[in-house]
Amino acid sequence: MTAYQRRQLGGGGCYVIAEVGINHNGDMDVARRLIDMSRDAGADAVKFQNYRTEDFLSDRSLTYTYCSQGQTVTESQWDMFKRYELTGERLATLAAYCRESGVDFASTPTNEEGVAECAALGATFLKNGSDYLTHLPLIEAMARTRLPTILSTGMASFEEISESIGAFRAAGGGDLYLLHCVSLYPAPLDSMNLRRIPGLAKAFGVPAGFSDHTEGIEAAPLSVALGAVAIERHVTLDRDMPGPDHRFSSDPAEFRALVAAIRAAEGALGDGGLDFVEVEREARMQHRLSCVAAKPIRAGAALTRHDIAFRRPGTGMAPKEAPWLIGRSPVREIPAGHLFQRADFG
Repeated sequence: MTAYQRRQLGGGGCYVIAEVGINHNGDMDVARRLIDMSRDAGADAVKFQNYRTEDFLSDRSLTYTYCSQGQTVTESQWDMFKRYELTGERLATLAAYCRESGVDFASTPTNEEGVAECAALGATFLKNGSDYLTHLPLIEAMARTRLPTILSTGMASFEEISESIGAFRAAGGGDLYLLHCVSLYPAPLDSMNLRRIPGLAKAFGVPAGFSDHTEGIEAAPLSVALGAVAIERHVTLDRDMPGPDHRFSSDPAEFRALVAAIRAAEGALGDGGLDFVEVEREARMQHRLSCVAAKPIRAGAALTRHDIAFRRPGTGMAPKEAPWLIGRSPVREIPAGHLFQRADFG
């Protein structure tokens, strides 16, 4: 296992969430391997979905068409979602495995019982999906747990986001985070509108992050530069596994590269200080200029401007001090190229 400094949600630094979603394919061994992979890549949290299909589907004639293993698949939405449900003992097993593995556990519920289930299992936070943003009763139930809550804002209007936040606040909710999201799978890079991230934070006065459905790793570090406090990314063991979400998810190599790019972006952003960075101190001495003797100078001779040149290294008197030197007489003979020091003049 690679050693990483795990972040805490809201504790500084970008919090990286590995979204397993339904990519466990109903297989607990696959789910555990996804936890291992996410941890080793540097994720701070692993998130599942403890939905109940009955909460959002009743018409069993509805179908869903997706690409899997190079083929176009059309199947019953009911059958597909039922196949991937995680509830009860299976969810509890995965929550315990996350704790043992040293990563935060979280999940997305679709009813009040699911909210209570997450809380009882020690979820670090609750996540409300973009499709449930207007389900204010569920958001109110999340708020009443006082757990940190993340609301995804895909497909949402300004008014809908405002209403959901209002419901959360009115129900006594605690820490709240918004995730900018474009609800396409995959989402084209040129549809991202990443400037919405600081816009959400400013408009609603809450920290904002990014639910990344793009292909590749370009969008994630850009979102960090724009102030994203959390990034969620779908993960898979293999994009060629059967199922609707694998093809746009990050496999182990890409997810590791994505987390590394996020951390590199954080390092590059720095703290915004306006002084030089400490690692430049040696370069300042090597590359800056000093006042040096342009030619040999006799002891007692008054310096003129023509006696002074500016050369590396920058360990002597700075060029801005040249006016102080003009007219002064050294107390000893000065060879050409000598870096002037105030001690040269008594």
